[in-house]
Formats: sequence, structure tokens, C-alpha cells
Amino acid sequence: MSARDVVHGPRRRRRLRRPARAVLGGAVGALVLGVVPPAAAQEEAAPGYPGQAADWSPGDKDGFGTAIGALDSRVWYTLNDGTLSEVYAPRIDTPSSRDTQLVVTDGATFADREDEDTESVVELVDPRALVYRQTNTATSGRYRITKTYTTDPDRSAVLVDVQVESLDGQPYQVYVLHDVGLGLNANDDTGRSADGRLLATDGALSSAVASSGGLTDTSSGYLERSDGWSDLRDDFVLDDTWDAPTPGNVVQIGRTGLTGLDGAQRLTLALGFGTTEDEAAQAADQALDRGFGAALQAYTDGWHGYLDGLAPAPASVGEWRTEYDVSAMVLAASEDKTFRGGFVASPGKPWAWANELQHLPVYHEVWSRDLYQVASGLQAMGDVAAANRALDHLWTVQQRPDGSFPQNARLDGEPVFGGLQMDEVALPIVLAWQLGRTGPEDWARIRLSADFLVAEGPETDQERWENLGGWSPNTIAAEIAGLVTAADVAQANGDDARAQTYLATADRWRAELPGWTVTTNGPLSSEPYYLRITADGNADAGTQIQISDGGPLVDQRTVLDPSFLDLVRFGIVPADDPAVLNTLRLIDEQLGYDTANGRFWHRASFDGYGEKADGTQWEPVDPGSGETIGRGWPLLTGERGEYELVTGASAQERLDTMARSADDASFFLAEQVWDDRPPSAEGTEFVPGEPTFSATPLAWSHAVFLRLARAIDAGRPVDTPDVVACRYGSSLCQG
Repeated sequence: MSARDVVHGPRRRRRLRRPARAVLGGAVGALVLGVVPPAAAQEEAAPGYPGQAADWSPGDKDGFGTAIGALDSRVWYTLNDGTLSEVYAPRIDTPSSRDTQLVVTDGATFADREDEDTESVVELVDPRALVYRQTNTATSGRYRITKTYTTDPDRSAVLVDVQVESLDGQPYQVYVLHDVGLGLNANDDTGRSADGRLLATDGALSSAVASSGGLTDTSSGYLERSDGWSDLRDDFVLDDTWDAPTPGNVVQIGRTGLTGLDGAQRLTLALGFGTTEDEAAQAADQALDRGFGAALQAYTDGWHGYLDGLAPAPASVGEWRTEYDVSAMVLAASEDKTFRGGFVASPGKPWAWANELQHLPVYHEVWSRDLYQVASGLQAMGDVAAANRALDHLWTVQQRPDGSFPQNARLDGEPVFGGLQMDEVALPIVLAWQLGRTGPEDWARIRLSADFLVAEGPETDQERWENLGGWSPNTIAAEIAGLVTAADVAQANGDDARAQTYLATADRWRAELPGWTVTTNGPLSSEPYYLRITADGNADAGTQIQISDGGPLVDQRTVLDPSFLDLVRFGIVPADDPAVLNTLRLIDEQLGYDTANGRFWHRASFDGYGEKADGTQWEPVDPGSGETIGRGWPLLTGERGEYELVTGASAQERLDTMARSADDASFFLAEQVWDDRPPSAEGTEFVPGEPTFSATPLAWSHAVFLRLARAIDAGRPVDTPDVVACRYGSSLCQG
């Protein structure tokens, strides 16, 4: 992605055509899901329940938005492949639709759906608001569809301004296709028609799809058994209309009044949500009554006001101001509106998480570690209030009675995965210290987690990449920083005994760190270097460890990871330590690669968490198969820049590289970018240094971008705890 802050015209989304889904996509127009009107005459019950099993839309999103600060508008929209993909409501961890798109047919010779039969261009309409527009042109050249999205700041409804233009002068029939997908289980919905609207419920959540011109020929059926798209696909005519009264995977359809000719080109769609069908219908109807223009104005005014209230943008982003503002907005939009302070990692699920493992609520959940990263980004951009809410969420929702934290959790604190990661126990302590939260109430929380670290550390069941256990330099960096900051708070609260215990433990772990994590006899170098992890706490032992995601069984001394640099950023180890310098040399040789956008690094040796060699999705594979390939992580480029600032070097090129790697259309930063291994190649859809199909946007990536931008202006990392740096003689000490 190159500098592009002067012109904000449409940009083509780089995307791979995915295999056609033999089911519905999603119809979009000016569409509202909301209030349930009086019931109309009931259609016959659709056959074929429960239908084909549900899955979710791909996780590399082209657009994402919500009304900032509007707590009555508990709805978030996402875009993917020309469609409105998941809408989250009433919480950002709860998908309440799979996708919504338009179907165009002439009723005789063809039926097209947007995700399969158009070329889509995505545009950020306003560089200071999360307003996105899709322009989808039929590959046949017959028509063009333009859709602009907003949410209504006063209610839980998504509004879509829809324009359909016939490009060949022929009239067409235009349908809205809506894949219901209420809640985490999209196989237990019912659906019906009511006065030109499409209503659905799973008993706990409900949706309504409405159009400014009303819908006719409405039908609710079961995916690939009796849904409207399957009907149209067969003979280009909607032969049957149904209700779906038995729970299943429900897909709905309704015909609009659009033809693509003058006078029948424009409408507004609304998707409304509520607990009951009546509430959902009311939300949709009221949003339509307000109108798209008024809702959009209030929505954009909200985002402009939010950005105006932040700290002035750092000089380092002069060329990348839109990227900076979008990064700030992505973080702000990732916060829930019921469980305030709960920020999800990403508004979607990539790869097999969306289909083969679709029952797991992954990525649109809260990780303590990711929440620390988000909070550091929030502080860097000047939203300290949101960073404090994040800490409140960690203390009051996630922290367990013993001081530990779940690996990840839903917004209400329900654990998702069962791992224990000690950095996730330590980082909330560091965050509390950074925010100056040192009073009695916070001290009680800090004490719980610090005591847990002393009792259970430094070994961790999982490190930050979540698939290896043992002694990790990255995890131990967080633990030492957590204990030293906890000691400072303990002293402020008169608990000198605990302070001494915390400091003695931190000092001992720092002293023993080389033996645990720095090998002196490894096969990669004759000089000492840091390892990703040791299974037995002996860095000179050739203990075999199994690399996950299809990786091999290898000598732990052959596995590198750039994450050890947190030891420098937190002020625990000097930047010019010989083992640090030697490890960086090895990492550059073995994990780094150059692209037109700049330099990136893989997260670890033998990593397999990424697409296969043919570009198809990551999915669970057999150990040692090597079928999946981990790619480069832009956030590691940002972390390298933070390290370089410690050495006195410039990090501007690292910031520029991150910005160039963002999606050209959405300005979103992905979890991963293509590397120098198959199928990557210039001139293909797998361009090195450009986003893969990984989770996009990834809040952690955006947080590191914001943090690095601020750090460049400061001349040093901005989240280094000074009390840690000063204790260990780091050049970062300002005390």
C-alpha cells in the first residue's frame, strides 16, 4: 500500500475468488433489520429442515463499522467479497447474520449473486469515519451495484444505500438474499414473512430485513434445500415461497422494486435487531423512517468528534494520516457497548475457523494479552479513558479469584479455550501501573495476579503464540515487568513484604533467564542466542519439541522467535546485549524477508499457521505434514521498530512498511502478509507484503502501528515501565 492520503477514490480490493458456496450469500440494498410488523398470512412450511450446516463468512474483512459512543446502537457491520458479511448484535462477540447481498436475474437466462458474479471495488468514503462503499460490477457487464453503509446511532440497525444500474438497457429483477445466522449457532433459526419484511428469531435474538420500497415474493427456507437462491439458481424464477417455522439454517429472500432502469434504481435497506421480532422490526422501521442521509450524517459527526478529541497525530504519520485515523477508529470500534472495556481481537474468523471449526467463537473474543496491546495503542492515540475501561474489564470480568486469567473469553467472561498463558496474567499489572492505577482497589487486583506469578511462574503452559509450553523469553519479560511494577504498587500501599518478594523473584528470574532461554551450544551459531522456548528450562539441552500447525518435531535449539525483544522494550535486557544482537542476526537470516512494501518477519521457525502452498485456507493438519505455512506478521515489523528506537536508530521505515502493507481499499492491517514462499509472487493475487486471508483488521496490528507512530516522535518506546527500566539499568530509564 503506497501513500494515498490526497485522493480517497475507490480502490480495488485484492481478493482471491473463493470456491462458490452452494448456498446463499446475502442481499444488500438500503436495508434495515428491525421492527416486526403485524403477522401476514402464513406461508407453507419450507421443506428440508434443518438444511445444510451453517458456516461463517471469511475473516479478511473489506469494511467494518459502528456508531462511536452510541450505546443504544449495539450493532457492528462487516464487509467481505462484495457483500454485507456478519453483522454483530447486540454484542461484538455475537454474530447475528452471516451475510446479505443482492441477486440479479432476468427471469429467463441467468441469476447472479454479488459474491460470485461481480468484480467488487471498496472505497473508504470518509477518511475520518468508518463509512465504506462497495461498487460491484457484473462480470457479464450487464449491471452495476453501488452500496454505502452506516449504522443508525440511535438504534440497533444497519442501513444500506443501494443503487442498481442496468448497463445494457435491459430491466432486471433484483432480490435481497439474507443468510440469517443469529447467534453463535446459526443452525437453530426460524424465519417468516410479514408485510413485506423478512423476520427471523432463534428465541433469544431476532432480526428484521426491510426496504424503503417494501419487499414482495418473500420466502424463508433452509440452506440448499428450500432457500430462495437455490430456487432462482435452478431456473431463474422464484417458484416457491415458504416460511421456516422449524429451527434450522434459514436463508431468506425478497424481491425489491428495482429494475436498474431510470426511476427504479435506488432504495434503502435496513437490518434491525432485537430480542424479539417486534423489537427488531421496530428498529428497522424507525431507521428507515429516519432515512439513510440523516443516519449517515449523525454517524460521521460522531466519528469526527471522536477523532477531534484525541491527541494530535504524531509527525511520523504525516504521509499516513488516513492509516493512523483508521487504526484509531478500528481500535475504538472493537469495543463492546454492553461490556464496556471489552475489545475483541478482530471482527471475524479466518480460514477453517469460519467453516470446519465454526462452532468456536475465535477472534471476536477478548484476550488479556491483546487487550493490553489495544490499551497501549489507546494510550498512544490519547484515549486514556478507553484504556482505563479496558483495565476495568480485565479486573472485573476476566480476572479469576486466584489472580489468573483465561486464555481468551467471551465478553461476559465465559472462557473459550482452556489454556493458561502467564503473560496474560502479568500484562494487566503492567497496564495498571502505566495508567497510574495504584490505589487500594487496584492494588487488591494487582496483588492477586502478582501472587499467582510468584507461585506459578515463570514456566507457562502456553506462550504468546498459544501452542508451546515451557520457559519463554517473551513470557518471562512480561512476568518480570509485572512483578517489578507490582512491587512499586505494593510499596505505595504499605505492603513492603510483598514488594520485597516480588522484586526478589523478578531479580532471580532475570538472573536465571540466560540458562532457561539462551543457548550457548545451539546448532545455529557458535555464539549465544535466544530461543523461542525451552520445554525443560535448559537452553543447552537438545530437547525435542513438537511444532504445531503441521510443523516438525525438532531440537528446541533450532527454533527462533522475534518476540524475545520484549525483554528490551520493557527495559529488562540492554539493546546491545551480545545475545540480543546475535539472535537478531539469526532472525534476520532465517525469519526475515524483503518485499516491495518493506521487510517483514515470520513469527517463529517452522511456523505453519497460515495458508497452504496453493493459497487455500489454513486448517488443522497432521503433525509434520508441513501443509500449512505461516507468513509474515506486520506487528513484528512494528516491534522491530520499537527495538531500533532503543538503539538510537530511526524506525520511520518500519512505520512506513506497516502502512504500505495495509489493504489498499479499507486501510486495514492484517494479521499476516504474503511472504516469499508459494503461492506468493508479483503479478498474482498473492503479492509479497500484501495482506493474506488472515484475520483483518487485527486490533493488535493497528495498536502496534499507533504505538510505534507515537514512539518515533518520542524517540523511545512509549509503553516501557520506567520502574523496570531503572531497576535493570536500561538506557530507557528516565527516573
